[in-house]
Amino acid sequence: MSEKLTSHDIAKMIDHSLLHPTLTDEQLVAGCELAKKYDVASCCVKPYHTQLAAETLKGSDVLVCTVVNFPHGNNTSELKVIETEAVIKNGATEIDLVANVGKICQGDWNYVEKDIGDVAAVCQKSGAKLKVIFAVDYLTDEQIAKVTQICNTVKADWVKTSTGYNYIKDENGDMVYYGASDRALKAMADNVAPGVEVKAAGKCRDLDRYLEVREKYGVTRVGAGNTAEVMEEARERLDGIKAEEVESAISDY
Repeated sequence: MSEKLTSHDIAKMIDHSLLHPTLTDEQLVAGCELAKKYDVASCCVKPYHTQLAAETLKGSDVLVCTVVNFPHGNNTSELKVIETEAVIKNGATEIDLVANVGKICQGDWNYVEKDIGDVAAVCQKSGAKLKVIFAVDYLTDEQIAKVTQICNTVKADWVKTSTGYNYIKDENGDMVYYGASDRALKAMADNVAPGVEVKAAGKCRDLDRYLEVREKYGVTRVGAGNTAEVMEEARERLDGIKAEEVESAISDY
């Protein structure tokens, strides 16, 4: 690495994931408090948790990021717009939108551009930032490149690999997902325009991987469920502070 990083630099790469289906309000609040402790970039929450997250994070530098059309991207464009408007009203300043994977797979690029563009317009009008989730495990390199180019056109702020919940069958018939693989990140990084950044989400789980994707692909955000583990490792290795013992969080990221 040519740059001298601190644990704070790593913290500001992290969107702390609070998206598990069983997550309670109490766990949401605890997750937001943990995010404040490490001063991460944002907490990524489900739509109905937006207001509670905004209240809990008030006064901190941790942003509220809410997923829209999560996790499979199957709603109509009209519903995505309504959902985006609602969560912004409730305190979200960043939106993580799941793109319509079926339309991507069939190459209906006009639909895909309008679908993402309608949400991008709402975000731009409201001053919110937009990350577009591709569910890359379903896609070829060429499809990833094309959707990245569409995100450039509609002026999204990030392209993002995965939800953590889009599983595919491997050659043995097992349900797996690969998430922020080098293949997907390279296809994104090779096609983003200036001003559009890359978020790695899915199986990016330790400090070495954070440093690798930051250097190789210019990744500026990472979806993390094990934030405390990564941050304690960063504090010890980058700042020379003895790491605390932490418990692993519930997450599919």
